Amino acid sequence: PSVGTGKKAVHVGALFPMSGGWPGGQACLPAVRMALEDINNRRDILPDYELRLIHHDSKVREGMGCDPGQATKYLYELLYNDPIKIILMPGCSSVSTLVAEAARMWNLIVLSYGSSSPALSNRQRFPTFFRTHPPATLPNPTLDDLDQRVKEAGLEITFRQSFFSDPAAPVRNLKVYKEKLYGKKYVWFLIGWYADNWFRIKDPAINCTEAEMAEAVEGHVTTEIVMLNPENTRSISNMTSQEFIEKLQKRLGKNPEETGGFQEAPLAYDAIWALALALNKTSAELVKKGLRLEDFNYNNKNITDEIYRALNSSAFEGVSGHVVFDASGSRMAWTLIEQLQGGVYKKIGYYDSTKDNLSWYNNDKWIGGAPPADYTKVITTFRFLSQKLFISVSVLASLGILLAIICLAFNIYNGHVRYIQNSQPYLNNMTAVGCTLALAAVFPLGLDGYHIGPGLFPFVCQARLWLLGLGFSLAYGSMFTKIWWVHTVFTKKEEKKEKRKTLEPWKLYATVGLLVGLDVVTLIIWQIVDPLHRTIEVGQCWGGVLAMWGSLFDHPWLFPPPGIFYGFKGLLLLLGIFLAYETKSVSTEKINDHRAVGMAIYNVAVLCLITAPVTMILSSQQDAAFAFASLAVVFSSYITLVVLFVPKMRRLITRGEWQSEQQDTMKTGSSTNNNEEEKSRLLEKENRELEKIIAEKEERVSELRQQLQDRQQLQSRRRSSNPSHEADNHFSPGLSTAPAPPAPFYQPNLPLVRCLVSEQADKLGRGNCDGSRVHLLYK
Repeated sequence: PSVGTGKKAVHVGALFPMSGGWPGGQACLPAVRMALEDINNRRDILPDYELRLIHHDSKVREGMGCDPGQATKYLYELLYNDPIKIILMPGCSSVSTLVAEAARMWNLIVLSYGSSSPALSNRQRFPTFFRTHPPATLPNPTLDDLDQRVKEAGLEITFRQSFFSDPAAPVRNLKVYKEKLYGKKYVWFLIGWYADNWFRIKDPAINCTEAEMAEAVEGHVTTEIVMLNPENTRSISNMTSQEFIEKLQKRLGKNPEETGGFQEAPLAYDAIWALALALNKTSAELVKKGLRLEDFNYNNKNITDEIYRALNSSAFEGVSGHVVFDASGSRMAWTLIEQLQGGVYKKIGYYDSTKDNLSWYNNDKWIGGAPPADYTKVITTFRFLSQKLFISVSVLASLGILLAIICLAFNIYNGHVRYIQNSQPYLNNMTAVGCTLALAAVFPLGLDGYHIGPGLFPFVCQARLWLLGLGFSLAYGSMFTKIWWVHTVFTKKEEKKEKRKTLEPWKLYATVGLLVGLDVVTLIIWQIVDPLHRTIEVGQCWGGVLAMWGSLFDHPWLFPPPGIFYGFKGLLLLLGIFLAYETKSVSTEKINDHRAVGMAIYNVAVLCLITAPVTMILSSQQDAAFAFASLAVVFSSYITLVVLFVPKMRRLITRGEWQSEQQDTMKTGSSTNNNEEEKSRLLEKENRELEKIIAEKEERVSELRQQLQDRQQLQSRRRSSNPSHEADNHFSPGLSTAPAPPAPFYQPNLPLVRCLVSEQADKLGRGNCDGSRVHLLYK
């Protein structure tokens, strides 16, 4: 209907609290009325119409203005009572949800100034809903994909709390201060619509003092939707934001902090302006179609569509800032960023989501002088070997080399002693040299980028391999050769022992040389075909530090030379254990230390077989890998030297055998080759020759006996065939003329011969042996 000014009235149905609740009508209703007055006094906006506000009874008790049940009642009162409302204006999110979902049934546009629920951005559920209050998600655009961003950054969420209604319990579980989750390493982002002194208000449910709360929240950042234009620019109403606040305060006549909905008042003011501008644009479009705003009814969808298009394309400067709606009908506004500095909130910047523009004041202050990193800083660095560990192991290796030199010198100096000679001293010398080379490999094994440059890595890697390979072949190969010879001689059949007992020493040395030669050939082929080089491996990230280290070579078990090298060593170790076990009960003077050699083989084999796979597993941990490998080399070398040489030193020192051997040599003037073992060997050889001669003589005696027996039988047959002739030949019948039996041949007595050639002849005495009979045998 026409009003007193000659204009037609356009009615707006309001469903927002008048006397309390959030957002309260105490400030919003006066702001709406201010907007209606300013618009109705303008001649350029809706010149033919006047906006009027129709709202429910203002006698709503405190807190009921956001009740959906009450809102439903008032909604039907507005719809089924004249006059017809062209638009609905709810306040709270709970009321807007109900009204906006039902408004489609009456073809009504819904415009809210105080609804922040993100659920209202659903265009399919709320097709005609607009709001000048930005959604609550506007200050936090990254929250929706926070989990994905956290995963991409390589971070881990250690604690998560969520809630649907009451946030008290989840927030209480965080225990920020008690868990020390504050300080220079943390930044807390909180909502910004709390009172400035919220952390100072005493709450009996919180087990923190005011000082502890202040310490915990110091430096935190708040994000809050800008509801008042921070710039001193004039809006569509020709007022600045400060002029609007002053005018509103005069109308209210009381402290803004005590007035409900004061913060949302600029949004309510701009909501009326957005409606007026949209209706003004709609009116112009309807004239082209021969329609007018007064033709609107709840069944006319065409006019509703025109209003929808006009609101959707709104863009103007209001007292709350730039007003524009996105595709879901939500306000795109600025975000205020504040920081608590010294217990007081300071504005540190603004963010304009419409232009993706950040205005930063550079007045932020951080605990520790700098803000924590907002992403994981990756600092690429090399992991070096612990120098304390390297020095400690190097000292042990140096002492081991000194021990090996002492053992070698001892063995060479006492090489003439019979007890030392019976232990194959040249092989023991090789063992000492091999231990020295293996211990020397510990030094290049601990060299890394901390000591040498990248260009020296190939040489260091080769030195490690050659020292370890040759040291192992000399030390273990000489022990293996001893145990192999003992097993070959004393575990064979009796008829083969005699052939093996005369094994010359050069065969032992040739065996060691063969093992060393195989290593040299393999290492040369390896170095030519696939030389060792440094490779960079990227490790895990600890505290933003990306660890990298250099390895000796790539895939050492896959390429043929390394596989043959390590496979042969492993088989040699297993065979050495078997031979040591087989010969554990053998006793021989040829190699008098073979049991000690077996014990050393056990220790070396076990350490090597354990160290090789464990070192491969620990290759990414340089300290553990070096400690395991180097200590295995050191301990195996120490055990070998102690087991082989210390008993010899102890025996010679306690018994003084090297002194008696020297005295005997000086008295007799004989060389060391005329020792008791050489005499025994010569006597055994002579004994075998004599036994051979005796066997020939016995065979000759047997032949003569057979000839004598044949002759006697022949004579007996002749006598029986010519008895008369035999009687004539007798000189006297009373005398027997039968021939006397021949004298028996000497039958050799083997014990007597052995007595003559045995090494105990002096003890038995000359009276027990007849030397004349020996001459008869030779004859």
